Amino acid sequence: MHHKPSVLVQVDLDGRHIRLVVSGCVTELNHRALCPLVRRARTLVPGIAVVVDLTTAHHVEPAAVDLLRWAAEHEDAVRGTPAVDFVLPAELPGHGAVTRLAGWRGARRRPGAPEPARGGAGSVAAPEPRLAG
Repeated sequence: MHHKPSVLVQVDLDGRHIRLVVSGCVTELNHRALCPLVRRARTLVPGIAVVVDLTTAHHVEPAAVDLLRWAAEHEDAVRGTPAVDFVLPAELPGHGAVTRLAGWRGARRRPGAPEPARGGAGSVAAPEPRLAG
């Protein structure tokens, strides 16, 4: 699976708020791709509020979030600007959920439910197997 983040930049018309909506995967290795975007957003307008929204990401590693926060706090080029806000889901999504869905075979029937119909209107039913003898 590709571990790539995708970022949508939303700028309010008043120019006071920027939201970076991150989807895809945010890992310890690729978090560095987001740092220049956060820096650029913070330097766009003096005093601008920047929000990094990770609620739509498919996979977020906790270490990547920590590294992003650290980078935002220790960025020398943007001293004096408001802190970056990070919006996270209640539980960070991992690749385990994606793997389980990929292996899903379909819904299971409840006990006693009728067998689903197979074939179209003009299909011929296969003969029932018989035991010889």
